[in-house]
Amino acid sequence: MSSTTSRRATRPRTLPVTSAMVALLLALTGCTSTTEPDRPNGSDEPETVIDLLQQDWQHVPGVTPDGAELRVTATGRSIVEQDGGGGQPDPPVDLAGTHLVGVGDFSLRASFSDVTADATLAVLDSPPVIADEFRLEPAGLRLTLRGDDLGVAVFDGSPPQDVIDPRPAEDEHVTLDDPEAELSVHRQGDQLEIASDDTTVATLPLGDVFESGELWLGLSSADGSFTVDGLTASAPGSALATAGPVAADAGPSPDGLQALAARTRPDFLVGAAVALGPLASDEDYADAFVGEFGALTPENAMKAQALSPRQGEYHFEEADALLDLAESKGIAVHGHTIAFTEAMPRWMRELPTDTDADRQASAEALLDYVSTVVTHFRGRLDSLDVVNEPFDVDQGTDLQDNVWRRVFGQGYPVVVSQAVHDADPEVRQFINENGADVPGPRQDALRQLALDTNAQGGHIDGVGLQAHVYDLGTDAISADDLATTFAAFEDAGLLVRISENDVTDAEGEDAQAEQFATVAGACLRSETCVSYTTWGVDDRYDFFVDDDGLQQGHDLLFDDGEPTPAYDAVWEALAG
Repeated sequence: MSSTTSRRATRPRTLPVTSAMVALLLALTGCTSTTEPDRPNGSDEPETVIDLLQQDWQHVPGVTPDGAELRVTATGRSIVEQDGGGGQPDPPVDLAGTHLVGVGDFSLRASFSDVTADATLAVLDSPPVIADEFRLEPAGLRLTLRGDDLGVAVFDGSPPQDVIDPRPAEDEHVTLDDPEAELSVHRQGDQLEIASDDTTVATLPLGDVFESGELWLGLSSADGSFTVDGLTASAPGSALATAGPVAADAGPSPDGLQALAARTRPDFLVGAAVALGPLASDEDYADAFVGEFGALTPENAMKAQALSPRQGEYHFEEADALLDLAESKGIAVHGHTIAFTEAMPRWMRELPTDTDADRQASAEALLDYVSTVVTHFRGRLDSLDVVNEPFDVDQGTDLQDNVWRRVFGQGYPVVVSQAVHDADPEVRQFINENGADVPGPRQDALRQLALDTNAQGGHIDGVGLQAHVYDLGTDAISADDLATTFAAFEDAGLLVRISENDVTDAEGEDAQAEQFATVAGACLRSETCVSYTTWGVDDRYDFFVDDDGLQQGHDLLFDDGEPTPAYDAVWEALAG
């Protein structure tokens, strides 16, 4: 299919921020800004001062408002690699709350007390990009106080040599005379000055850091806890202001993909996997998702390593923020995921299974996790991946050897399904798998696993067929194969979701578009296929690592804010 003018509805573009618009933004978001009569450095220009402790921190893991203070505790958040190794730190950032806009030169002042181990203040140019197995650190500053040692790290946002171990462009350590003294950060032009009790302790070059005009803030501790007694931002003039997530202003398009599909099948869902960072910060991304799609799958925010980094502790803040947004826009949510070999926190992977007593204790821990998570989200999910990618990674048909299987045996999907049903009997349950999109042994094994699970007391409604097409020579999916697949699952009494569709553009945009259209169109035509979801929204956030290092993918419906020919092809397919 040749590239043509997109049928996506045209939306007004963002205008430059003016003082009047800032005032309107503040009124709409309920955020506050105060202009002090003081004249900084003897200037006649007034200074804007914002008390950041009074802003919205409710969706930040590990941060709890405590009167006029914030209490910060370690979460243990990390991102494991596919094989379960590693553990790249993933300190939280205030994504769904308040960030600063209209930023040029600025000052930040922070006061910490009761530091039991360490205290970190992150000041970022944009939110981090969270991939399945790594985090891309944005340009910004990280101050870490540990005893009388203050670590000052500046990241310039350039691609790291090692994605799981990013190195700062500038890294200094200074010894403070008084660790409880107020810390301040002053940015003037391309220079950054760090002070303790108004005494300069470090001066660093900034380069292009903080050129976005925005500041995103994070508070975290790696090993302990601390109290934030004061946190203010100030800047000369009146441009500095607070803002909430940009997705709050996005709306559905009457000609979007979801609206189009609903004209043919009112209950059919067109969805995408999304992340909170770009939804909060990127207007193009928010416009595309809210405008085009009617279902949301959290990319990573509902995986075990995000919800429960340490045993018995739960952090639902970011997942709740995604669900809050979905509910405010009338968007359905597909939960992802419960039992999954990858993306498990270390405590879950290392549960003992050597003896009967070990397995009993580990079973209680796993079932407590299932019950707590599903109960928390009860009534808010349309459907849920109760078991994700159960078969081996070499496209075989044997169940992977994971902690769920070691604790509960071959029938662990039955146990998980029953526990999910007990916590939320209304949520539709799915088993999600890759490589089962076309007829063959793996698809047969998936269908049989769902049937066997139900025969033994489970409550599986259907299967998710991921439909990743990484290589059109080996992974291409034909309309005939899809028709056969849907018929086979329909005969078995099971529903189907196309759950994670993405397609390489290695053979050109026309071939990519044709494959996208084939999958979306076949799903819409089958009453057994109840939803179609792409694994992501925009190539701007599509990254992976291969033997040559960090790579950016081009296999989604939007690229750098613009609809691709694949979008047009899906639009045509949904239009019949």
